[in-house]
Amino acid sequence: MRPEAGARRRGSIVWRVAAASLLIAGLAVTLLFAASWSTLRRGTSEALAATVTTDIAGLIDIHASGGERELLRRVADRKDVVSLEGRRPHYLVARANGTPLAGDIRVWPPLSAALSEQGYVTLAGGTPVYARAAKLGPDLQLLVAREYAQDRETMRRLTHIFLAVGAAIVLGVGAVAMLTARGLARRIDHVNANLRAAAEGYPAALESPGTPRDEIDELALQGARLLARQARLVRVQKHVSDHVAHEIRTPLMHLDARLAAALQERSEPGGSGTLTRSRADIRTIVAMLDSLLDIASNEGRRGDLAGLSELDLSALLTDVAALYEGSVEEAGLALETAIEPGVTMLAERMQIVRLVSNLLDNAIKYVPAGGTVRLALTHGPRIIIADDGPGIPPEDRARIFERFARSAGQVSQPGHGLGLALARAIAQRHGLVLRLDETARGACFVAEPET
Repeated sequence: MRPEAGARRRGSIVWRVAAASLLIAGLAVTLLFAASWSTLRRGTSEALAATVTTDIAGLIDIHASGGERELLRRVADRKDVVSLEGRRPHYLVARANGTPLAGDIRVWPPLSAALSEQGYVTLAGGTPVYARAAKLGPDLQLLVAREYAQDRETMRRLTHIFLAVGAAIVLGVGAVAMLTARGLARRIDHVNANLRAAAEGYPAALESPGTPRDEIDELALQGARLLARQARLVRVQKHVSDHVAHEIRTPLMHLDARLAAALQERSEPGGSGTLTRSRADIRTIVAMLDSLLDIASNEGRRGDLAGLSELDLSALLTDVAALYEGSVEEAGLALETAIEPGVTMLAERMQIVRLVSNLLDNAIKYVPAGGTVRLALTHGPRIIIADDGPGIPPEDRARIFERFARSAGQVSQPGHGLGLALARAIAQRHGLVLRLDETARGACFVAEPET
């Protein structure tokens, strides 16, 4: 996966929802485990405390009624008894200084008999127990303890069960979320691809889902309606443009013919009379109409491969450069070429010639004498037409490819500001992007495949 594709996927709402579902499932399982483990531990502690307290209370009663001798006898009888709940008991009757008198515990643990402390301790032999101490007299104290290995095993099994079940739940939620996200992302990508193609001028059509099943079907349905309406508007616009251009161009050509006939009857010495200037104006208007029709035609055929054939671009640009050698020399300029051999593409020969010619004409028109014009071709294909002239002011670069757009330095030159618009339309018709590249001096136009 390319880095930009990975970044785009991480930013997708669909994938973020899937990741959030996975995170929530993990947190829910973790919190449920923590609550269950805490409840079980608290219940175990309460049960141990109740068992030990009950046992030590009974021994205190025995000491109160039977004295120290009876207490020692009863402790000796109980030390080997295993309680019904499986928690093995341990006892210690000792003097105030810790000297043992009875029981199986040999060392007094860190619990205060005077404060009747209780809690989890580890006996001298390494056995973990829950114990409680009690002071029976000035020089006599009692300790009762219970092992809780069985409770620890229960908690261990609970932990393993939660880990296994929790992992299964998280993986299940993750798998469902991923499959759902992939499906949603695929459907949304399909809608986006068609809308993007339509926005860039390529013919595109969304398949209408009929009866929408969800929000994405509704989005596709509305997109299909929008594209269908756009296609109708484009057809109507083209029909109107063609009709208007024909209705204007035809009478202009008739008028030009009549002016030509009038010139034959009344010649204008020097070619600067009213009839001659009128014919020149007519030819200018007709040329502008032709350029507008060409732009519309190329934009309307964007993405249409009809009429394109495999073209030896290297040979074509070499021929174009040879044709321009005379014009460049006449303008006092130098023409440098760097054309890699063997570069081919699907193209319409005359349209590519018009694209390159428009850019070369512009360079010859605006670069002062002594300058250099460069024509380069590399594999891709990548066509570069650059010069070291005055360039295009920064404030005009954003609109330089618009129809009738002319920068301040172009106003004094003849033209209608349609050459670059036509060059861009031809480039788009052939799947290329024509852009103005940043350069330290002059202008640099680059035509290369869309990405």
